Amino acid sequence: MSEIDDVLRGFFAERLAEADGDSSRVGGLYAPIADLVLRGGKRLRARFVLLGWRGAGVPETSGAVGAAAVVELLHACALIHDDVMDGSATRRGAPAVHRAFAQEHRRGSWHGSGARFGMSAAITAGDLCLVWADQLLRTCGVPAAAVARARPVYDEMRALTMRGQYLDLLTQASGEPSVAAAMEVARAKTAACTTTGPLRFGGALAGASKELLAGYAAYGDALGIAFQLQDDLLGAFGDPAATGKPSGDDLRDGKRTVLLAEALARSSDERALEELVALGTADAVDELRAVLVRSGARAAVEERIRALGREAAGHVRELPLADEAVREELIALVEIVTSQVSVLPSVPAAAPPRVQEPPRTAA
Repeated sequence: MSEIDDVLRGFFAERLAEADGDSSRVGGLYAPIADLVLRGGKRLRARFVLLGWRGAGVPETSGAVGAAAVVELLHACALIHDDVMDGSATRRGAPAVHRAFAQEHRRGSWHGSGARFGMSAAITAGDLCLVWADQLLRTCGVPAAAVARARPVYDEMRALTMRGQYLDLLTQASGEPSVAAAMEVARAKTAACTTTGPLRFGGALAGASKELLAGYAAYGDALGIAFQLQDDLLGAFGDPAATGKPSGDDLRDGKRTVLLAEALARSSDERALEELVALGTADAVDELRAVLVRSGARAAVEERIRALGREAAGHVRELPLADEAVREELIALVEIVTSQVSVLPSVPAAAPPRVQEPPRTAA
């Protein structure tokens, strides 16, 4: 969305100018953030803010566009911190922010561990994005009364995102194998900051009714979970050239996704599958891909995505929208999210499984 990009470019130009006027050393903190945010992204979250606003019957304004850009800064915080926690090497086709800081450390031949410096600086950068999001919200041009009205929704969106991140860490650390736990993470971590939160934030800024905000939540939760399940599929099978991030990292790390939970639920030898997950080698990743296909886990997740898409579309049809064009756009987004196609590597049919996967009824 070009208007969102314009706001973000202007915002970062001001921050970098301030850094140059204050201390060129601080610019070293700002530049990797600006590079990440301006390098790409679908601006899906910002789009949902504007749809939530327009759905309440208020024409789009420059202030609304500025408020929509706020969620891109919140998303940047989540991406930076998530990449640190997951040890991800790339993001949007370039080194993750913590890797960029580590490279700067090595180029300068600085003291101490470059990796530790990179992670520490990235945590600081993510925190700074939260501060900048508040700053942009305060100065974006939306009336102060509207910002105050939307503040509870804004705070809830941020808190639920952090809650989801913790649940993700907890599920990973505990090795919780259930589909229900993985679905809970998807709902809390992704819907809150990708679909439901931005939609309700935009609606609250525009003075939407409680009924409309509730409808936004029902639609956003279903679509947000579908979005996360698609991301899980891309994490396991996606082509890095298409996704901009490594393929197989989730499998290598034993990430407790719905995809893996479905495989565990279908396995006749859960212990053997867990041992395969724990190996974390390239060969194990290839074998896990084959298991995910042969066990029916991948097909089950794809069916969940389609079902969630139907649910989201049903909620859209019931929304008390003031602008029918918004309804059409929300339905179109369901199609986009649930029918994402990536170039997937082939799964070797002859790969010998260490785990036998006759179908078993999932809990």
